[in-house]
Amino acid sequence: MSDVSPLVIDYSAFPEPHVDLPSRSSEGGAHAVLAGGCFWCTEAVYRAVEGVIDVVAGYAGGTGETANYRDVCSGRTGHAEAIRVTFDPSKTTFGQILKLFFSIAHDPTQPDGQGSDLGAQYRSAIFFADEEQRRIAELYIAQLNEATVFRRPIATTLEPLVEFFEAEEVHQNYAARNPSQPYIRAVALPKVEKLRKHMPAVVAKA
Repeated sequence: MSDVSPLVIDYSAFPEPHVDLPSRSSEGGAHAVLAGGCFWCTEAVYRAVEGVIDVVAGYAGGTGETANYRDVCSGRTGHAEAIRVTFDPSKTTFGQILKLFFSIAHDPTQPDGQGSDLGAQYRSAIFFADEEQRRIAELYIAQLNEATVFRRPIATTLEPLVEFFEAEEVHQNYAARNPSQPYIRAVALPKVEKLRKHMPAVVAKA
């Protein structure tokens, strides 16, 4: 899968969300559920971000009966490969999580796919947990479209989070455990390098 960026501006100039949740303390952290193609790749990006406590690969948008890799890969279950990002809202915000989602983690302008990974299971989606998350995501998408940050309109859907199903253990932290796997070398690791190169201020300290 190629990683042709749709960006037309420098990453350093990527817009900050005009509307965001305030920085606050939260016992156990806050959560964001995001889908942007293969969950191996999006998980790898967020594991490198300061303020992120944990990232879990999984499935969202369908039912528990078919929340498994084989069925989801059929593209007929309604699920998307997704990640649940747990973050410390005193160190980063929901809006900042979304900024990385749109700028680094995937191409939000491609409907039902990422590169050669095609199908509804690879769609770009934000699964909002409440009205506050929905409003912030909706306003940010409108802001980015209005600023013509991308060459094409944003295709990301906003879907209510009914339930998040954790993926099989083999898929958890996959990129870190399989750095030599061809897909990881071709797609996931370049995204992490893009994060380190263009947005070093948000990279977690070693």
